[in-house]
Amino acid sequence: MPIRKRVFTTKKRNSVAAIEPGSPVKKTKRAEGSAVWFVELPPRRGDPGLVLACGQGDVGQLGLGDAVTERSRPALVPGLDSVVQVCAGGMHTVAVDKDGQVLTAGCNDDGALGRDTAEEGSESRPGKVSLPAKAVQVSAGDSHSAALLEDGRVFAWGSFRDFHGVMGLTKAGVQRSPVQVLPSVRFAKVASGVDHLVLLSETGEVYTCGCGEQGQLGRVPERAAGRDNSRRGIGLLLDPAPVKLGARKASKFSDIWAVSYGTFIKEKDKDVIYVFGLNNYCQLGLKDLSCHFHPQLSAEFSGKKWLKICGGLHHTLALDSEGITYSLGREEYGRLGLGQGSGDARKPTPVLEEKCVDIACGGTVSFAVTDTGQLYGWGMGSNGQLGLASEDDVYRPAPVRSKQLEARRVLQVDAGGQHTVILASP
Repeated sequence: MPIRKRVFTTKKRNSVAAIEPGSPVKKTKRAEGSAVWFVELPPRRGDPGLVLACGQGDVGQLGLGDAVTERSRPALVPGLDSVVQVCAGGMHTVAVDKDGQVLTAGCNDDGALGRDTAEEGSESRPGKVSLPAKAVQVSAGDSHSAALLEDGRVFAWGSFRDFHGVMGLTKAGVQRSPVQVLPSVRFAKVASGVDHLVLLSETGEVYTCGCGEQGQLGRVPERAAGRDNSRRGIGLLLDPAPVKLGARKASKFSDIWAVSYGTFIKEKDKDVIYVFGLNNYCQLGLKDLSCHFHPQLSAEFSGKKWLKICGGLHHTLALDSEGITYSLGREEYGRLGLGQGSGDARKPTPVLEEKCVDIACGGTVSFAVTDTGQLYGWGMGSNGQLGLASEDDVYRPAPVRSKQLEARRVLQVDAGGQHTVILASP
């Protein structure tokens, strides 16, 4: 298969990460009897659903076969009819079925699918990733994917990228099949930014690895954030290491969220949110419009219980425990959903009146799922990513409707670089 060069522009490949919501901390015991703290996520295996996709499918990311290069309305994906979680990377899709199997489709140039795609056209159809145990959660970035297994192990595959190009996933380079991350640590959650990975351990530590050029790792100073500037070399970036609030403060955390070029972490037993990464449009809830390379207290995000936080190129969506969806950051193309001419938002601003259960961001698009199962989308209309059969930009939330969604309840949504994936009831 020919190598496909990624070209990122405002209108085209704006990658995004897919993030799962977290929930309160609970004390429990491992099999050996030692007490630990861990994040009790929502039920991992809910009722399975069908997967639908829309947007661009030029590299097989829709999972509809190599003959389908785009869909302006959500279309059913064959072979993904018993799925409990789905997420979209930059140009690939990752799903977990009811049996804990991970399936992938899309661009495999840098190993993001984690499986062999030598057979012609196999990358454009969902295929299984070989893992040693059942998966309970997955995440996806631009060119990497990760899976959390039911026993707390995390496996990842693919590659990170930085300003210079391919970084590799580990110091050994690109990983085209799953490799275990920190075998000595058991994890409770994983989250992916465009080119960084965030992991929450069962004992409340946060680990990061990948590209750190915008401060998204939260542990590497600006002078060492480039791979050529660190005395330790690329290992400083690619070897997962813990994030600390300060030399003397041994803090524990209970949730994590990764946005495209930033990270949100919640301190345990407190509604206190720390952030780090790119903040050029206040998308982290900080007043200082710059990159932050170490954790900063975000007053705008503290004091609330958040179920999910996700972010695109220059904007952020957040869903609180009452089902209210908020947006902040850059307004261009309508990605905030606050109306044309509303201007950039410097603090979280309510978007929808309806109670929501899920949210998602692409580079310049946004989505929300209401508690009644209705999907809304807004933002840049090109590429068909909104599923509205129109290339017009949408400045306020618009219901996404299609024949395939009739009589179906939407359960979850996620958006990638130029495509969107939807999980709906059968």
